[in-house]
Amino acid sequence: MPRPRKHATNAARQRAYRRRKRNVHFSSRSDCWETPRELFRALNAEFGFGLDVCATAENAKCDRFFTPAEDGLAQKWEGVCWMNPPYGRAIGDWMKKAFESSREGATVVCLVPARTDTAWWHQFAVRGEIEYLQGRIKFGNAKNSAPFPSAIVVFRPPQDAEKTTAHWPENSAA
Repeated sequence: MPRPRKHATNAARQRAYRRRKRNVHFSSRSDCWETPRELFRALNAEFGFGLDVCATAENAKCDRFFTPAEDGLAQKWEGVCWMNPPYGRAIGDWMKKAFESSREGATVVCLVPARTDTAWWHQFAVRGEIEYLQGRIKFGNAKNSAPFPSAIVVFRPPQDAEKTTAHWPENSAA
């Protein structure tokens, strides 16, 4: 005798499977993705970051950082800044702030999803130096790689914009 069906349709079965397998870290329930340590170390060796513009006390990569309570978007960004912004709807605001801060003298290095189909990408990311990361990176202590490709976007002050940036280490594809 065949096993009784648990789900009415194949689509219902697939939805149930995705819900079981979904980690909150990779869902729309969270827009915070902790920077991979090795990626940050390589970038920090090249740039020497002094400020993490959007962090929490638990995931800050620099001694000086802005928390959500301090609202990094409302602060002045100076020196060499690291930015791994929340990946939700406000990412465009963060990219705008990064670009504008570079016009005021800061260097801002951004880890962002490579969402080339979005308005923020075409309004701001294309104005910086873009390095697409190979494969899908693993954020924080996640077991799985991100479900999207990532890129590093560097906004430099106008006088430094002509400098080229070395290629960053390749990521292991998962």
